[in-house]
Amino acid sequence: MIIEPIGDVFGRIMYFCYEISHHYGLTIILFTLVTKMILLPVSIMVQKKSIKMVRMYPQLNHIKAKCFGNKDMISEEQYALYKKEHYHPMLDLLPVILQLVILMGVIDAIYKPLKHLLRVSEEYIAAALTAFGSLTGIGSEVGSAQIQLADYLADPKNAAAFESILPAEIIHRITSLDLTFCGLDLGLIPVSAQRGGMIISIPILAALSAWLMCFTQNKANVLQSEQSKANKTVTLLLSVGLSLYLGFFVPAGVGFYWIVSNLMSIALMYILNYFIDPKKYIDYEALGASRKELEQLDQYAAKSRSKGDKEFAALEKQDYKRFSRFENKQIVFYSEKNGFYKYFKDVIERILSRTDIIIHYITSDPHDEVLKLQSENFQVYYIGENKLIVLMMKMDADIVVMTMPDLQKYHIKRSMVRDDIEYIYMDHGIGSINMMLRKHALDHFDTVFASNDIVCEEIRGQEKTYGLKTKNIVKCGFGLIDNMIADYESAEAPVNEPKIILIAPSWQEDNMLDLCMDEILHNLLPHEYHVILRPHPQYVRHFKEKLEMMKERYAEYKNFELQTDFSSNDTVFNADILMTDWSGIAYEYSFTTLKPSLFINTPMKIMNPDYEEIGVTPFDIEIRNRIGISVEVSEIGTIASVVEKLLKEDAYSKEKMKDMRSKYLYNVSGSADVGASYIINRLVEMSKS
Repeated sequence: MIIEPIGDVFGRIMYFCYEISHHYGLTIILFTLVTKMILLPVSIMVQKKSIKMVRMYPQLNHIKAKCFGNKDMISEEQYALYKKEHYHPMLDLLPVILQLVILMGVIDAIYKPLKHLLRVSEEYIAAALTAFGSLTGIGSEVGSAQIQLADYLADPKNAAAFESILPAEIIHRITSLDLTFCGLDLGLIPVSAQRGGMIISIPILAALSAWLMCFTQNKANVLQSEQSKANKTVTLLLSVGLSLYLGFFVPAGVGFYWIVSNLMSIALMYILNYFIDPKKYIDYEALGASRKELEQLDQYAAKSRSKGDKEFAALEKQDYKRFSRFENKQIVFYSEKNGFYKYFKDVIERILSRTDIIIHYITSDPHDEVLKLQSENFQVYYIGENKLIVLMMKMDADIVVMTMPDLQKYHIKRSMVRDDIEYIYMDHGIGSINMMLRKHALDHFDTVFASNDIVCEEIRGQEKTYGLKTKNIVKCGFGLIDNMIADYESAEAPVNEPKIILIAPSWQEDNMLDLCMDEILHNLLPHEYHVILRPHPQYVRHFKEKLEMMKERYAEYKNFELQTDFSSNDTVFNADILMTDWSGIAYEYSFTTLKPSLFINTPMKIMNPDYEEIGVTPFDIEIRNRIGISVEVSEIGTIASVVEKLLKEDAYSKEKMKDMRSKYLYNVSGSADVGASYIINRLVEMSKS
């Protein structure tokens, strides 16, 4: 075993300490000090790795907040961060494993005083332990047998029985080993001690030292101090409980070692914090802010779960059974959450109006408004994500339509019951599917409803580059914009004085609201524009305090409005210019109103860093300077003049914007008919086959 060689090494150290002190208790103290010094490089390594980990906590917390509820995305972005920071979580186990192995070696050295302190030969130890076992029932297999034997021989009456087994010099060496410290016999096992009742103070002190160490760790240890209250409590209870319990069943010398080791570990913590101060490397202000953000989300989620578990469990169970009872299902739509029905709405309505097909619609949001639309031919079900996993694997339908990418990659799989289901992907935007989705996000779909030529080129480019099976591409368009156009054209065109500038940032890291919003507002508000800031709904949800502070900061400007009500498109329709960074709302705005957009070139949110492999310029990049003007972050000081130019520029006439819309959007005002017709025709073909 690896423990024995390590035990021999530390046994030599223990012998050295005994030769200096000639006292068992002092030997343990000195031995503990020396081993702590030997393990100092490991402790320094742990300290540095802990600092590195905590330094990443603000980013990790931000990822958890940004991707809240999406475990797969959280894992993916965490991995990307670790890779960027050259951090390998598994390597964290190396110091822990090393310390554990060494600790076992240290314990071995303490457990075997005859071998390590007194240098008694293995032959004599074996003979003595055999005789000891026959007299007391404590065999050599007991880890603490050597300590108990030494304590046993301290009684001259007992020593006499070993005169025929051990040389007198060996007996003298053993009996001269004084196991007492401050009047306590360290050779005794507290639970079975017949004398020296105060020996029970050792396990009690061991437990107290464990409590003190945990308490100190929770305050001073760079990593432990950042753990949750629950984790801290569990660690405390385990350490104290085990120290107290085991302390009664091991020789007091071992318990004494735990006490000394805990106290020295506390001192070492403060020494390391002094020489490698975490405050020099960690932004505790950012850490606190990120922790607060995540705690608020956790509290919200906990409340939602506590209510939802009771309120919606019965509904989910009922709907799961109802869905399973339906036979010969033709088409199933799946929506992740409330608000996604709008992407399917027109196609569903066309199918229902033209056929007697029963449409099955699954939502994973118990608050989804679509649940109110239940009818005979439109069956709506609430299935939470956990049950959804099984339901999708057992899916029995001809066609499944989703806006959720990454089919088969994470928790949502293709059916294991039927391999002939046609899975259709409908995007909830008209941007790039190659850059703005994860790599291989659509590999396992059979059909894609495309909104423009670039999407088609991206799909064919992916198939060619990665050797994928050819997909069906339906040149559909985008129903949401169709509806926006209809609503806009039916309303009276506004004439704004002053002109309205709508600022609509995206939801991503380094969005314009976080990166440069103050500079934008400082350049726009002194002019006679009515400026409306409309943050992304997710930003409103996560950063209410930030927005309230901004509202107060610009309260003196009567021409500034912070809008957090997303129930209507009126603001979008009425604006004279829309300003964004990378939000798809720009395409919706410009293609609906035929007015230009102003883009701020913040860092792009790129879900697929290898997007250039297929050789197709993404829609999001190509369209920017065709429906407006893009401005670098470093050029925001010129933004007022850019706005003025956009308001007067002939290059953005309605006729030219219409041409641009026709070029970059299929079947304007007719996408629903195309999508519905494809699905109906496919179902007819399937029924014949």
